[in-house]
Amino acid sequence: MLTTPVIRALKNNFTEAKLDFLLREEYSDTLKYNPYLDNTILLKRDYDVNEIAAELDAKNYDKIIDLQNNRRSRAIVKKIGVESFRYKKNNLAKFLLVNFKFRTNSKTLSVPERYANAIPGIELDDKGLDIFLPEELSSNLETDKQYIGICPGSRHFTKMYPEDYFIQFGNLIIESGKQVVIFGGSDDIEVSKRLHSQIKGSINLSNNNNLLQTAHDMKLCEAVICNDSGLMHTAAAAGVPVIAIFGSTVKDFGFAPYNIPNLILENKSLNCRPCSHIGRNSCPKNHFKCMKEIYPHQVYEGLTKLLSKNV
Repeated sequence: MLTTPVIRALKNNFTEAKLDFLLREEYSDTLKYNPYLDNTILLKRDYDVNEIAAELDAKNYDKIIDLQNNRRSRAIVKKIGVESFRYKKNNLAKFLLVNFKFRTNSKTLSVPERYANAIPGIELDDKGLDIFLPEELSSNLETDKQYIGICPGSRHFTKMYPEDYFIQFGNLIIESGKQVVIFGGSDDIEVSKRLHSQIKGSINLSNNNNLLQTAHDMKLCEAVICNDSGLMHTAAAAGVPVIAIFGSTVKDFGFAPYNIPNLILENKSLNCRPCSHIGRNSCPKNHFKCMKEIYPHQVYEGLTKLLSKNV
């Protein structure tokens, strides 16, 4: 999802270029209908580097852009041997920030901006992330209702706003006369069920990773409240204002909602943040204040503030 501004910029800057994109098959929906791409090449989780390199080499590409920059992607690029450009991960900056709380520069670049910096001759426009949807998609949500989306899931515990706080916040939304829609993927089914049972009148649209349907339904929401998660970027790509609740991570890593009205809620009083650049399975300080001291009424006040700016 975060590569889509770069894909758009490449096509707009090099209109005659043919663009193919290599990605894991479980992420295929993010680019399935993207009109700026000529082809998507899908990888299985256990793909063989030599086989993929041979397949790509046979296509006679002029240039390769490596936006992954991990051991396997570097090996593939090396085997093909054409001119390449590579995204810089800034691992040293992340290490210094996590371990010493030292910021190497005053300006935080978003990940899409850092992707673009790796490629000579392109500039990003002022648009946001892209997700393109098939026309045949429909929604069970009624178009005349006021919906607020919540996304309770994340891959790591320290990036998840507490369930009971989501429940309290969700009921405040219901009391205001709006409806709560719960979004999540396959890993979020159970937590979504629990929230649905405790937020009276809520609608549970968690599903088995049907990203396109989720994005389609999000478009009918006035705003979406998320953890620092993949669905945060899905909401941004759907063009919906986002409230992002950041616990153990910080926006300095470049993963804040991109080019969309947003509000980031975080506990800035702690000197232990960030404790990880990806999240942890438990709080290393055993207090989890980064999330527990962001109270439901503060999230609701943030929602009111965000909506008032977008009326």
